[in-house]
Amino acid sequence: MSHILVVDDEPSVRESLRMLLKDEFEVTPVAEVGEALAVVDQRAVDAVLLDLVMPGRTGLDFLRELAARSDAPPVIVLSATRTVATAVEAMKLGAVDFVTKPFDIDALRIKISQVLERRALEQEVVRLRDQVAGRARLGRLIGQSEAMRAVYRTIERVAQSRSTVLITGESGTGKELVARAIHDLGPRHDERFVVVNCAAIPENLMESELFGHEKGAFTGATERRIGKFEAAHGGTIFLDEIGELAASVQAKLLRALQDRTIERIGSTQSQPVDVRVLAATNRNLEREVAEGRFRGDLYYRIHVVPIVLPPLRERREDVRLLAESFLERARGESARGPRRFTPDALAGLERYAWPGNVRELENAIERAVTLGNGDAIELEDLPEEVQLASRADSLTDELRAGRIDLESAVGRFEAGLIREALARTGGNQTRAADQLGITRRLLKLKMDRYGLAASGEEPYTD
Repeated sequence: MSHILVVDDEPSVRESLRMLLKDEFEVTPVAEVGEALAVVDQRAVDAVLLDLVMPGRTGLDFLRELAARSDAPPVIVLSATRTVATAVEAMKLGAVDFVTKPFDIDALRIKISQVLERRALEQEVVRLRDQVAGRARLGRLIGQSEAMRAVYRTIERVAQSRSTVLITGESGTGKELVARAIHDLGPRHDERFVVVNCAAIPENLMESELFGHEKGAFTGATERRIGKFEAAHGGTIFLDEIGELAASVQAKLLRALQDRTIERIGSTQSQPVDVRVLAATNRNLEREVAEGRFRGDLYYRIHVVPIVLPPLRERREDVRLLAESFLERARGESARGPRRFTPDALAGLERYAWPGNVRELENAIERAVTLGNGDAIELEDLPEEVQLASRADSLTDELRAGRIDLESAVGRFEAGLIREALARTGGNQTRAADQLGITRRLLKLKMDRYGLAASGEEPYTD
């Protein structure tokens, strides 16, 4: 039950408010400012009903004292004083509303409820902001880099609205996870979250997929079909890879967004739909608009709030956190496999650029857990491109530190590539040469130079 503090020097007013409000709220009536401030100090107060004109310290004095406190409760001023100047001064000092005496009790109840709802929402926003400031996760999104925290803050701000959001980023960065987080944190979280992969549906079926059709609307339409927009009514629809939509469908989607209605194929009646629209693409839609492949009016309709997901190579400090999370998840599903990473493996994961982003990293960890036998994932358990990137970066570090010269660095890197090719082909030099894009004769010359046996087991040393 919400706690209401009543501050008024008239006993009859205090008692009347206590009796009228006691069934809905916990009411504490006090007669003067000092006592009121003591109550605020001692316990949580959700709202204050404050008289302005009192002997000793006035209601304005109370407001001045309250303004210095970090978590001051909202104040509704109750006063017989009708001057505009007094009301303005009270509002400047932080009062959220001003009601003149005598007041209508039902109207006052409504004002109190509105103030309490607003305070609850503000407190929830503060709570979420505090969580986001130090969190490493939001929904299924993982990352504690500043780039990801900025994404979390934007998600937090837009979740409570119904604004259309356009999520952009490279493939594999987690655009659908952002959309799900917005839905889950918003007021529609109990309603449906409907995903439409615009790249996976043929153009001739897309309109029916989105808006549905009537029986007999076209060949094969044997019954009425509800489209994704109607299915998402009251909830959220996520249009993934929206940049892949054909021009004809773009026009119909624009109308649906503008009018908030849809029309099934074969129908002449419009159906109202109440949906939150989220969209995503890995394309540069501004360029698509400039080159005539995407409607400008649709672009500006969906580009109300943009969220740009950074590629993994721009937030390498998140790689370890992601990898450990994927390791834990993979072990949970298989109940077997490695339980940790060796330092070399972690260094390799952090060095690699991950062109496939988070999805590529997740697949690499799942593969290592599935194929691994030991207690820890070694560098050698990771994909070859990760191993090569790690070794190349290690050689670069040694070269920069002056521990080796350029010729030695190039030789060691080349020897490593040859050794891995021979290992993959079981020592077959012809196939290894094909994989490396060189002739078998050149391969043999390089093997002799680096002291590599046909088995590919002997390392190059300089």
